[in-house]
Amino acid sequence: MTENLRPSGAYTTDQDPTPYGYGTAYDGAPGGYPPPPPYAPSAPTTRRRAKRPVALLAAVALAAGVVGGGTATLVGQLNGGGSGAPGSGGAVNGTTVSQSSKGTVSGVAEAVSPAIVEIGAASSAGSSTGSGVVITEDGEIVTNNHVISGARQIQVTLSTGKTYTADVVGTDPAKDLALIKLRGASGLKTATLGDSSQVKVGDQVVAIGSPEGLTGTVTSGIVSALDRDVTVAKDDSGSSGQGQGQGQQGGGQQWPFEFGGQQFNGDTGEETTTYKALQTDASLNPGNSGGALINMDGEIIGINSAMYAPSSSAAGSGSAAGSVGLGFAIPVDTLKADLDTLRAGDGS
Repeated sequence: MTENLRPSGAYTTDQDPTPYGYGTAYDGAPGGYPPPPPYAPSAPTTRRRAKRPVALLAAVALAAGVVGGGTATLVGQLNGGGSGAPGSGGAVNGTTVSQSSKGTVSGVAEAVSPAIVEIGAASSAGSSTGSGVVITEDGEIVTNNHVISGARQIQVTLSTGKTYTADVVGTDPAKDLALIKLRGASGLKTATLGDSSQVKVGDQVVAIGSPEGLTGTVTSGIVSALDRDVTVAKDDSGSSGQGQGQGQQGGGQQWPFEFGGQQFNGDTGEETTTYKALQTDASLNPGNSGGALINMDGEIIGINSAMYAPSSSAAGSGSAAGSVGLGFAIPVDTLKADLDTLRAGDGS
């Protein structure tokens, strides 16, 4: 029990409601001075305690602001959003998927579609449609060699619908790769080239291209196999009348290829080349050649190059059925190793 140090009768009670104030003599109190008001000592204590949480909250808020700002800066730097981030080569700068859309097909499509183009190539054999990937802001575009081989004129249509005339910079028929350049282009959206050595069987992928001239078509699937030995014709002259590229207008022809000792989509001819390919079940159709195979981070991991489609049952139609889940893409590491050669035109 706490001892009360005040003298008995030093303050009023419920039985003695007589008011008093400081500086007024008070009957019954020694010396005539009134005692302090009831519970007066507790008031300052209460005020002091009230101040401490306020000060503590202010300090916490300040600390949170500092940490939060630092975190935002770090996230911005990791996402390449820092204004001071140094630029590197044109082949690696590109649009990436936002953090909120990462891992979704729609997010990949939104981020990468502006960097995928439709290529129309006119040659003595007719006209054909393929796809391409923009890798520099001034209009360098990667595609398959067989898409532009033998072309006398090349027209490129962006995702915005704007068209450009393009010139061939360099080709590498042995790898079925080509580099073309738009005339008078600037400020284009570019793709980010990834690392195909990190690709695993079962990884989800997205394919974007212009099958049958349907610009910006998006399909998705998985990586079905790695390091498939795919053999294709080196150019249109070796394809026994199949026509260059995929999606020859009026013919619906597929680019012929060989796998496992068998030929698909026609005769590859005598001039052939073999490369290691990524296999995917993402739907590929005539016109997807030269387009992008993309991982879920929005990085290009392959250039779509061949697909198998069984012949149509309609005799003499000259068309073929669509994809049955056997598509092949040139690994992006093969492209990156070949870029300097293509830019120099040494493989032409």
